[in-house]
Formats: sequence, C-alpha cells, structure tokens
Amino acid sequence: MAVPVIDFSKLNGEERAKTMAQIANGCEEWGFFQLINHGIPEELLERVKKVSSEFYKLEREENFKNSTTVKLLNDIAEKKSSEKLENVDWEDVITLLDNNEWPENTPCFRETMLEYRSELKKLAENIMEVMDENLGLPKGYIKKALNDGDEDNAFFGTKVSHYPPCPYPELVNGLRAHTDAGGVILLFQDDKVGGLQMLKDGEWIDVQPLPNAIVINTGDQIEVLTNGRYKSCWHRVLTSTDGNRRSIASFYNPPLKATISPAPQLAEKENQQVDDTYPKFVFGDYMSVYAEQKFLPKEPRFKAVKAI
Repeated sequence: MAVPVIDFSKLNGEERAKTMAQIANGCEEWGFFQLINHGIPEELLERVKKVSSEFYKLEREENFKNSTTVKLLNDIAEKKSSEKLENVDWEDVITLLDNNEWPENTPCFRETMLEYRSELKKLAENIMEVMDENLGLPKGYIKKALNDGDEDNAFFGTKVSHYPPCPYPELVNGLRAHTDAGGVILLFQDDKVGGLQMLKDGEWIDVQPLPNAIVINTGDQIEVLTNGRYKSCWHRVLTSTDGNRRSIASFYNPPLKATISPAPQLAEKENQQVDDTYPKFVFGDYMSVYAEQKFLPKEPRFKAVKAI
C-alpha cells in the first residue's frame, strides 16, 4: 500500500475529471497524497535544498550536537535499561514567517525561502479550490474560511526541520505521532532519507521519498470545515542511524481570531446537526487545547474546545 501520487498538471487537460477524483480520494480515504508536476520550478526546489542544507551546517548543527535532547539520549543509552526517551523529538526546527527575524549567516537563504513560500502559498490556494469543487462548495469557500473573510489574514508558516543521524533510533522518536492543528499542509521532504509515516487503517505506512514532489496533508480545521469528510491524519517521523533527513513543512492555517465551523452545505448533506461532532469555535481556543493535547487522541480536543 503506497500513498497516492497525483500529477497535478493533468487538472488542465483531458484527464481533469480523473485527476479531480484522485485528489478527492486522497483527501477522503488517506488525508495524505503526493503531488508531482505541481508547477513549482525544479530550479527553485534545487536551490531550497541547497540553502537548507547549508543553513543546518552553518547555523544549527553544532547547537543540536550540544542540545539537551542529545544529552538525555546518551544518558538513557548508558543506563542500558528498556527506558525510552519520551516527550521529546529528535528534531532541529525553526519556523519562518515573512515578518520574523531570519537567519543571516547562510548566503541566499532568505531570498530563496521567500520565493519558495510565495509559490507554496499559491499552490495551497489552488488545492483549496479543488477541494471546494470536489465538495460542492462555492469557489473560494475554504480559502475564505481559513482567512476569516476576504482579506489575506491566514497564518502561513514554514517549518524547516532536520532529523540528524541518531545513534539509538530505538530509544527516541524523530517526531511523535500527531495530527496537524491547522488547514492545509504542504511538505517538501528529503529525496533520499525516509522516516515519515502516516496511519492508514491501523497500519503505519511510509510516505515514500519522491524527488521534488510536494506532500499534501489536511489538518484538523479542514476536518471541521468538511464536517468530517476530509479527516486529518496521524503521522510521525522515525529516526535512523544514517542520513540527515530534511523536511520543510508549510502550514496554511487560520488566524487565531477566526471562527471555524462545518460548512452548512456539508452538515445538511449528512442529515445531522452542525454541532453534533464538531462545534463552532474560535481557532485560538482550539490552539490552546491543542498545545496541551497535541500527542493525545484527537476527538477529545473537539469536545474540549469552547463552543460559541
């Protein structure tokens, strides 16, 4: 069983209906799929790989080697007990926002990543329009929901992560199993080093490395907006002894003040009250719950958030 791979360029040709159906299946049955021929220039993606690797070497590697995580893992390994390192991840990560401070010591890092983020945001909005059409929603519905209106209010962040070689992969997670809190997630993962897995029908499945593909997954807010049609998917990262896995995840999320609720058209189609499973809530309230319960079962989060 392999995560679906979809040729996004075929939306514009004779195979449009087939491609729309493939994306619908990816959203409904998987919550994860890979896009190829997505329109982001290969030359830009090659530059992103280059500056990300250089950034880790120049500005992050030494700090990670001296980090508390490395020290804790070595302490547990020395004990030779069956204990695992819980509640931490074997991950080096920073989050990029257009108006944040940016790393300054890696040549071309900022301009490359700004260009990349701009392309990814457009791709995210194209994917949302496909979701709208597949769900029978008005064009622009999901984008408007995630922007809390017609203006450009969405939170669009990019996490640049590295998962360095781990001497004791059986003792620590790269990233603990979780669902993503927000809207649409676009991941540019390592070409060679695997480790990302998604949960499908109770089984962990590798999200296979595919050069210059963009992995799409849907977050908790898409699950709410679609009244459970497009469920957010559990995923995790395993550590390994070789290879420094690069992972660049961009998140198209609502602003904290946004009100999120199931689209009335979808709630009515399911013949159920809008608030049966998914309450109407303010996204910031959901994030407060998520911060405490990210690695715990998902359904209680929806119950715990304050309905409005």
